[in-house]
Amino acid sequence: MKYKNLLINQKDRLAIVTINRPNKLNALNRETIQELHDAFKALETNNKIRTIIVTGSGEKAFVAGADIAEFANFSVKEGGKLAKKGQKLLFDLVENLSTPVIAAVNGFALGGGLELAMACHFRVASDNAKMGLPEVSLGVIPGYGGTQRLPQLVGKGNAMEMIMTAGMIDAQKAHRLGLVNHVVPQEELLSFCEKLAAKIGNNSPVAVAHAIKAINAGFKNNSNGFASEIEAFGTCFGTADFREGTTAFLEKRKADFPGK
Repeated sequence: MKYKNLLINQKDRLAIVTINRPNKLNALNRETIQELHDAFKALETNNKIRTIIVTGSGEKAFVAGADIAEFANFSVKEGGKLAKKGQKLLFDLVENLSTPVIAAVNGFALGGGLELAMACHFRVASDNAKMGLPEVSLGVIPGYGGTQRLPQLVGKGNAMEMIMTAGMIDAQKAHRLGLVNHVVPQEELLSFCEKLAAKIGNNSPVAVAHAIKAINAGFKNNSNGFASEIEAFGTCFGTADFREGTTAFLEKRKADFPGK
């Protein structure tokens, strides 16, 4: 299958999925989310593929966020639908995929990009990587699982700080917090991930799939949290802060939020 926004490279039992929108810093639009869904589903049913690496094209960004221009004018209902559909179509799919998915985080992983990386089974970052969830600076909250997966990985307090400050952290801090498993030089990122994939590929794919399912089961008590996130995300679309935040972003100026 050919994809407009993805490159798929298969090496023996490994598939490398590269999000290829370099002029948009690989931002996730609806078309790319659908293509990622299709690619992951196809690779999961390919018995030859034991491991998947997902990364972004170029050295600047893994995924620099969602394509804000697509949803800046959404209503509350449309915002909620966007989060619900996206979570089901891609982020929950990746988290529960029976084939292990490694995120090779090269450069910026912001907003939906960090949420995609967190949905993967684990993460390796290049030494120039920057990660964050800047949604509150736009008058909205993370809507693709960020409010649930980030606390699971870095703890509640660290997640609260990252989300509420809308700031970025570097790869070294991400490693200290447990957000990424390894930090390697940019030029070694893919080769390092390929070595990890080879180690996984030597093991029983059936056992690995069961391990993924069992580990994920331990976090299912947060399932209602995802529903709460979807509702809150959609509600943000009806606020003046959201309109100001997205308008300021598109106009390339600092936002002046009216607040409560």
